[in-house]
Parts: sequence; C-alpha cells; structure tokens
Amino acid sequence: MEKIKFTTIDDYIALQREQIQPTLELLRQTIRDAAPEAEELISYSMPAFKYKGALVWFHTYKNHYAVYMRPHILDAFRSRLSEYVVSKSAVQFPINELFPIELVTEMVLFAVECNEQNLGIKVLRNK
Repeated sequence: MEKIKFTTIDDYIALQREQIQPTLELLRQTIRDAAPEAEELISYSMPAFKYKGALVWFHTYKNHYAVYMRPHILDAFRSRLSEYVVSKSAVQFPINELFPIELVTEMVLFAVECNEQNLGIKVLRNK
C-alpha cells in the first residue's frame, strides 16, 4: 500500500475518519491559539507546528490520537498526564474522548517558552 503524502494540515484532517475530524480541528486551533506565530507544516508525515524550532505534532491511530512533543516538555507535565498513556515523546488520547484543552494549551505555551530560550530543536524535517 502506498503511503499518502499530505502537503497541508487541511489535507491530513480531511482524510481522517469523520468522527475524529472535529477533535483534530479543535486540537489544531488550540495549538494555534497558544502559539499564534507558529508555522504549520507536515513533518514526519504528521501535522506539525514550529516556532523557533520544533513545537508539536499530532497523529491519529485506530483507537487513539497522539500529541507529540519534545521529551522534556512531556516530562514537565508527566504527573498531570497520569490518566493517559505517555511515552517518551507522545501522549495518547482515546479516539472517542476530547483532549484536556487547558493542559494542552499549557504544554504548548511551555514549549514556546523553551524554544524562545533556545532549548528547542533547531531543525524540523519537512516531508
């Protein structure tokens, strides 16, 4: 099966299951509200945002959707993410549940602050 190459976040969301599209749009808007100067792009075949370095990515799966951030960002919020599956660089939300908007907003704001202090990734791979 050929891998679909998305060129915009709009393309990515439009090709997802209808039930998750409103949540993905809300996630996108939440990120944009927290980081209005961030650039939208597709990186690693996922919707991504960068501002003075890598900021956040998201992706959908069969039973969940995930928000990817630098490990030090997730580590700073790990105790508040205890009800979710959290890996080194991602937090998973059940496909049928809304993500915690306020918490994701705080995480993105923290990522912006880290990047402004030159603690973020300098390069974000465009695909």
